[in-house]
Amino acid sequence: MTTVDEFHSNVADSARFLDAVRLTETGDAPDGHRVFTATTQYVPWPKAYGGDLVAQAVAAACATVEGKTVHSAHSYFLRPAEIGGDVRYEVEILRDGRGYATRHVRGLQNGKVIYTCYASFAAGAEGTEIPGAPLVGEVAATGLAGVPDPESLPSSAQALVGRDGADADYWSHGRSFEMRHVPDPIYLPGDRDRVPRQAVWIKAFSELPEEQTVHDIALAYCCDYTILEPSLRALGASWSDEGLRTASLDHAMWFHRPARLDDWVLYSQESLNVGSSRGLNTGRFHDRKGTHLATVCQEGLLAQ
Repeated sequence: MTTVDEFHSNVADSARFLDAVRLTETGDAPDGHRVFTATTQYVPWPKAYGGDLVAQAVAAACATVEGKTVHSAHSYFLRPAEIGGDVRYEVEILRDGRGYATRHVRGLQNGKVIYTCYASFAAGAEGTEIPGAPLVGEVAATGLAGVPDPESLPSSAQALVGRDGADADYWSHGRSFEMRHVPDPIYLPGDRDRVPRQAVWIKAFSELPEEQTVHDIALAYCCDYTILEPSLRALGASWSDEGLRTASLDHAMWFHRPARLDDWVLYSQESLNVGSSRGLNTGRFHDRKGTHLATVCQEGLLAQ
């Protein structure tokens, strides 16, 4: 299997993502486990980005499975992660069946469990392709109706023209992926409709490795950046509001079909509930043809 490390030096614009999911396997794994370390990456806020943990855990679990691809990951965020700190990922090999495999991943930092994840993997299934139609036996939600093409929308950098500071620089250039919002982004305060939904076009700043596992991990990495925004949008809040505090609490993701994150994918999101200082949001990824790639559900802390 080709590793992320082998491609790293050739993908400078996506270096932060690839640095985040670069694993080092340790030699102190207990029976039935494999252990890896990975390093959280810079963000201009007090705690590390939650997508680092999701992607690192999925990468660690993927490294222990042969002949199957990840189809779901279910996570809890237990404690904040330090920026630039190593996280130890203990992967427990729960089951290796003919059709499915299951892994339990614990992320530890400074001797404390900060994150936990169960990941499930499935062997490929054969289908009969019908020209002009989906595979026999497949049903998928469609996307893209009424959503402008990404080329017609402003980039994050264009949306933040005139805004200086570490946060604007990070939103514009620091995430390894371009993000273009429908409607306009909520980086800054503004007079917006309080609607509990949005869509975000996402694409890596530069080409990613060919291996499908890298793109699955990239989906896991990107999914946490904007998933709380429909709840914030419904409340009339922005990321720049004084005293705003957010945190991912729990997270579920299902991988339906192969994706490529160095082409545009649409992340359609909706807030299902806001209350008790929490927001529950769902998201669906589609490619430019409208193919349903993945589904996300996450609840997060919203406080001020």
